[in-house]
Amino acid sequence: MGKGRAPCCDKTKVKRGPWSHDEDLKLISFIHKNGHENWRSLPKQAGLLRCGKSCRLRWINYLRPDVKRGNFSAEEEDTIIKLHQSFGNKWSKIASKLPGRTDNEIKNVWHTHLKKRLSSETNLNADEAGSKGSLNEEENSQESSPNASMSFAGSNISSKDDDAQISQMFEHILTYSEFTGMLQEVDKPELLEMPFDLDPDIWSFIDGSDSFQQPENRALQESEEDEVDKWFKHLESELGLEENDNQQQQQQHKQGTEDEHSSSLLESYELLIH
Repeated sequence: MGKGRAPCCDKTKVKRGPWSHDEDLKLISFIHKNGHENWRSLPKQAGLLRCGKSCRLRWINYLRPDVKRGNFSAEEEDTIIKLHQSFGNKWSKIASKLPGRTDNEIKNVWHTHLKKRLSSETNLNADEAGSKGSLNEEENSQESSPNASMSFAGSNISSKDDDAQISQMFEHILTYSEFTGMLQEVDKPELLEMPFDLDPDIWSFIDGSDSFQQPENRALQESEEDEVDKWFKHLESELGLEENDNQQQQQQHKQGTEDEHSSSLLESYELLIH
């Protein structure tokens, strides 16, 4: 590895700490006569037990005639902020853009004042942006709520219109069905009633046609009925019911003749009276 840059002086043989008034006068007088071309050799030439870096910083920051004293103006502060955005913490470059100001002063004013102010401004801008965003959201919500209410009202109106249209359609269908029913009644052919008297013999003819169509079935049915009558007569004779029936028939015949005789007597009597 390389040894790097050699130190400008022996640290053990130089003086440290605050500068005295005599040291300031020696440095000022030497620079006015000879300038400051080489800061490494300047302390020995000026008769100072100081480091070359210490002499340079003392001249630049305090002893040179164009050094500005006092607070930074608003324009200088704005310039420092803009230059810091471009160069960062390169204080010597920033100081070269500000005549009369040292890099040490610029560094001190940045860390003590400008950095805090810039951070507070950014926070304020962020808060303002958030408040504007919330206001915009509220305005949008307020604008959307009337639109929503209008859309809801419009939906109600549209639903009412739909109901009215549906009811009209049902009424149209009902009237159409009634009209079609009327047309069907009109188009229905009339049944002509032909008044005529049917001959009673036609029914006997129909019955005769039925008997003619089925003679075998009718003969079979009559033979079965005869067999049943014969069986009932045989059963009555076995049980003695036939004699009782004959007696009842004789009594009924006798009573009938008596009734006829009494009725004839009454009629003759009435004729005599009249």
